Amino acid sequence: MRLDHLNYLVCPKTGRPLELNERYVLEKGRVKQGELLERDSGSRYPIVNFIPRFVPQENYASNFGLQWNIHARTQYDETSGSSLSGERYEKETGWEPDLRGEKVLEVGSGSGRFTKHALETGAFVCSFDYSSAVEANYRSNGTRENLLLVQASVYEMPFKRGFFDKAFCFGVLQYTPDPRKSFLAILEHLKPGGRVASDIYVKNIGRWLLQPKYWVRPFTRKIVPQELYKAVTRYVDFMWPLARMVRKIPVIGPTLNWKLLIADYSKLLPDADDATLKEWAYLDTFDMLSPLYDKPATLRTFRRWHEEAGLIDVDVHYGFNGLEGRGTKPGMKTAKLAATSRKRSMDSVIRKKPI
Repeated sequence: MRLDHLNYLVCPKTGRPLELNERYVLEKGRVKQGELLERDSGSRYPIVNFIPRFVPQENYASNFGLQWNIHARTQYDETSGSSLSGERYEKETGWEPDLRGEKVLEVGSGSGRFTKHALETGAFVCSFDYSSAVEANYRSNGTRENLLLVQASVYEMPFKRGFFDKAFCFGVLQYTPDPRKSFLAILEHLKPGGRVASDIYVKNIGRWLLQPKYWVRPFTRKIVPQELYKAVTRYVDFMWPLARMVRKIPVIGPTLNWKLLIADYSKLLPDADDATLKEWAYLDTFDMLSPLYDKPATLRTFRRWHEEAGLIDVDVHYGFNGLEGRGTKPGMKTAKLAATSRKRSMDSVIRKKPI
């Protein structure tokens, strides 16, 4: 972090300003080691390897920290030879390509594949992840002047409320303990008129009840992440010759591989070589089997979250990651009108209610 980043950070527990303890290590204009202090409560938060840390290093997302530090660049477009990440960011957000002068919140950065594209808009991006994946993100994007990267929880963000012009959260909500609560927490940090884009796995018969990963994960998620990753790589190596043949089956080949617990991205990465497809298989097969939480939602449920939050211009639909949602936090005037309308509707119901 830079010294001026203190202007953007607050104590996640009290919401009060933070200050930098006097003893810190500065390297190339950035704080490499130090401590943030909220003086009234006495809360302290370490800065380790340039990143402010607001959560314990070991937590329920340790598996993600492992996978993203191993596969730090796997899903970057420059590595995969595709435009998959860039196109997904553009299509899911639906935002303008030039966001200079705006502040954008990224919830759950992983290795930073989407952080990169948000930064390229010229916006000031505040990005965080609950896991040590922030270290992989920092290696790729950390020196960008328009980035503030921290390790934090979606339930206790170290940012001011009503502060951001835009927020996005891709590939994360289903992996949190309470996806609805996580979604609503994001909105607290948006300005009136701010826009949000997010996604979540879909809950239906085909992609939930008939998905083998949900059958085996009660067992695999109990395995230490490092040991599980080794087991996954051995399994993928063993199955890979079969997966190559199954992939050639017209129409259903790649889908069958997913049912065999081999992540197959040959449809989405049609020009990728065998080594690239295998690396994605290591990554996403582990991603399927390791999370402690995986709570998908139905289309109706995901839309209801947007509506109960009072968002306007809501658009919830099936998309790349299952379900995609966009909405706008109403401005002060719109919010007051909506509240008045709801009150009138309730008064009307009360008047009509028989005695």
